[in-house]
Amino acid sequence: MEKVKEYFKKDQFAKMSDIELEWVEPGRARAIMTIKPHHMNAAGMVQGGAIFTLADFAFAAASNSHGNVAVGINANISFVKAGRTGRLTADAREISRNPKLATYAVEVRDDAGETVALFHGMVYRKKELIVPA
Repeated sequence: MEKVKEYFKKDQFAKMSDIELEWVEPGRARAIMTIKPHHMNAAGMVQGGAIFTLADFAFAAASNSHGNVAVGINANISFVKAGRTGRLTADAREISRNPKLATYAVEVRDDAGETVALFHGMVYRKKELIVPA
């Protein structure tokens, strides 16, 4: 799994968004984002795009954890509570996987453990490896 973590260090958008991959294992991953002023919208809440980016990054790590390049082909998110301070954590888990398609669920929670957003995504699994042999 260290190869997967190394691979995702190249994700410049996650880096710019202050998102870190805490851990990854086959079919699962956790990413964290410490809320900073640039994550906030005009209403004083974490901007939905920042939450989506966090969930999408955890989704990407979980879906690529088997070693094949997996690219998102569908994703949706439901925002259920505002994020305001502290840290947000996104836990991704694999729901189903076959040679070409896989689906994932991601729950984003705040420091109190309360659900902020629910994300579901599907990937197309390519034959290409994330780290060539």
